[in-house]
Formats: sequence, C-alpha cells, structure tokens
Amino acid sequence: VQLQASGGGLVQIGGSLRLSCAASGRPFSHYVMGWFRQAPGKEREFVAAISGSGFSTRYADSVKGRFTISRDNAKNTVYLLMDSLVSEDTAVYYCAADFAGGLGYRLYEYDYWGQGTLVTVSS
Repeated sequence: VQLQASGGGLVQIGGSLRLSCAASGRPFSHYVMGWFRQAPGKEREFVAAISGSGFSTRYADSVKGRFTISRDNAKNTVYLLMDSLVSEDTAVYYCAADFAGGLGYRLYEYDYWGQGTLVTVSS
C-alpha cells in the first residue's frame, strides 16, 4: 500500500484547511485510515481515524468538534477537514492505514504510512 498525503500549507489562526491522502495497492475499503501529527520536538500523536465503510470515526480530544475525517472509497482517498485552527495544530500530518480494523489510536496499530504534509498555523 502506498499513501500520498497532500494539502498542507500556511493558514491563519481560525482558518481552515483540508488534507487529502490518496492510497493505492490494495482495496481501499478494506482498511481503517488514520491521521496523525507530529509537532516540532514532540512525539507523533493520533488525530482521527475512520472505518473502512466510513460509518465510524474516532477523534483525539484536542481536535474533536473542529476536525472532520471522511473518505471516498471510489477515489481511494481519505480527507481531514480542519476548522478553527490554532497555533497548536502546527505539525507535520501523516496518514496511515490499518488492516486490523479497530479504529486504533496507537502508532503501532497502523501498517502503512504516508510521507507527511506540513501544516503551519500562524497569526
């Protein structure tokens, strides 16, 4: 499985940004997709996950109510819509795929990782 994340950039505090992650290599609907992020000097952390069908989602408390994860299985793509961005959201964002299907939040639960896309939130 190959994952390609895109959509990062510079955005003002309070603004919005949508990240995309295109997948190839195996039937997309067979696996859970997740978004993680890593801020400078910090460990990589869970952001959101979505089931293969798209019916179930999970969010970190820090982004709940501001971020929305979704997927389009026909396009083999998962999205992360980020609203009401704050400076603490500045990080490299990574998409990941999990074949176990458990909507996990731990890094080791994910089998494949994309290369990351940088999001910078600034005033």
